[in-house]
Amino acid sequence: MIAALQRTLPRPLDPISSIKVKLCLLLLGSGVLGIAYLWNTYRWLPPASVVLVTVAIVLGSALVLANGMTRPLREMTEAADLMARGDYSRRVRATSRDEVGRLAEAFNRMAADLDTADRARRELVANVSHELRTPIAVLQAELENVVDGVVEPDPETLRTALAQTERLGRLVAELLDLSRVDAGAQALDVDDVPVHELAGAAVAEVAVGARVAGRRIAFRVEVDPPDATARADRARLHQVLVNLLDNAARHAPGGTEVVLHARRAQGELVIDVTDDGPGIDEADRDTVFHRFTRGERAAGGGTGLGLSIARWAVELHGGRIRVVDPPSASGSGSSGDGPGCRIRVTLPEAS
Repeated sequence: MIAALQRTLPRPLDPISSIKVKLCLLLLGSGVLGIAYLWNTYRWLPPASVVLVTVAIVLGSALVLANGMTRPLREMTEAADLMARGDYSRRVRATSRDEVGRLAEAFNRMAADLDTADRARRELVANVSHELRTPIAVLQAELENVVDGVVEPDPETLRTALAQTERLGRLVAELLDLSRVDAGAQALDVDDVPVHELAGAAVAEVAVGARVAGRRIAFRVEVDPPDATARADRARLHQVLVNLLDNAARHAPGGTEVVLHARRAQGELVIDVTDDGPGIDEADRDTVFHRFTRGERAAGGGTGLGLSIARWAVELHGGRIRVVDPPSASGSGSSGDGPGCRIRVTLPEAS
């Protein structure tokens, strides 16, 4: 009711473009009404000199005080103009506790969110462009060699082209999964999946890409017991293992081994993927699962989506994924000198 009444009230000062001028006119109008009341009630007016001095004091103090009151509004206008040109770095000083101060705080939060979203967008474009460039270049070179008669379309050449096509397909799948994450949860096609068979298929897929990319990485699968099964969506769990293995292969030093170890523990399926790469700092162990985050291990490439999508798929199963302390070099059975990295996936018995 009050809001509807406020919308119907006249706004005589709307044509004026300055809030400071509006405040001055407000004070002058109040003063004129007060003088009119004195004259109407007591038939008395203050001397003209007193009126002039009072008006000067009122206007001067109003201009000084209004400058501080309207400063955040002017800063927000300037920041909004910069945002229209793509600069989201400007912030507004918010010190007052009134409506303008709360508006300034909300504006700063909005600017920070827009800055983060814009940076993520630019990083996504850069990362996806980088990931697309390599397989496209390899495919183009292989096809040019076949067309020019430099090489024969033998099985090895075709396997190389197929591997790069599969790499492009994985990138497109990641982008599609990202849209599914934003759209909400997705139904799972749950079944009993043999862990050793699924892990072997994931390793075979990643090994082809690692060989084509020139990475001298070995893979080892350990499942305890060997006939263990997972109650999961085969396609989604396969995607998780491929993402984790590919991430490990990117950062493992040449000549070392990536180990996938799965075991039953207290009614849960625990899957560890371990490499001997530079590892992940303890402070970054949660942020690496945020989208577009690649952390200190970014030198190996990637879009920054793989681990984020892996966490999404694991959580769809009601499980957990996290970075845990890696084993010692002697305990892992590998020859790397780095601190290593171990990512653990835990799935409940009934997903």
